[in-house]
Amino acid sequence: MPGKLFIVATPIGNLKDITFRAVETLKEVDLVACEDTRYTRKLLLHYGIHTPTTSYFEHNKIQKGEYLAQLLKDGKNIALVSDSGTPGISDPGFNIINVAIKNNIQVTVIPGPCALIAALVQSGMPTDSFIFQGFLSHKKAKRRKQLDAMGEEKRTIILYESPHRLLKALDDIKDVLGDREIVVARELTKMFEETFRSTVSEAIQHFTNKAPRGEFALIIKGKTP
Repeated sequence: MPGKLFIVATPIGNLKDITFRAVETLKEVDLVACEDTRYTRKLLLHYGIHTPTTSYFEHNKIQKGEYLAQLLKDGKNIALVSDSGTPGISDPGFNIINVAIKNNIQVTVIPGPCALIAALVQSGMPTDSFIFQGFLSHKKAKRRKQLDAMGEEKRTIILYESPHRLLKALDDIKDVLGDREIVVARELTKMFEETFRSTVSEAIQHFTNKAPRGEFALIIKGKTP
């Protein structure tokens, strides 16, 4: 019998934000596939989990995906985790999930933290309908093209951004989408969590004066009539 692939959500900051079922699953599987074994090992040791780990990240996802698929075919149970949050969202987990499905391997989700949902519900922006774009391109022309495609979008827009590209992204958002209402959520669930609600121009001024640090989620109000 083939094994199972467990998609296990892990904390996005606070180590207490993990489910009993996630801990139980990570203890019982044969292998944990993670983006960064050093990062994940801290979580595993915190909960007394000694399951072997293997790296599975963007630059080895094809070769390692084939290796993991063979283990699953051989009856091994594997847990897939990302550095934080739910695997498969803006990370290479999408690839191995599809490989497993194509090989008729059962995929089971152990739900839990997800940064985009946490940022959205905390923002106060409309939650009944929204779109998630993930990370914008690091290339200016392509980034502006992506934003231009969202110009008429009436739903709430959610983006991820890194600290070293935050101001560039905000500048392009202001130029392309206009000076809209925006919520910039930083380091959610962590000690230095910050939620900055303002217009895009005010956010630019704020993070020009205060150097961006940590990981960011941007929640932008959709176009209004």
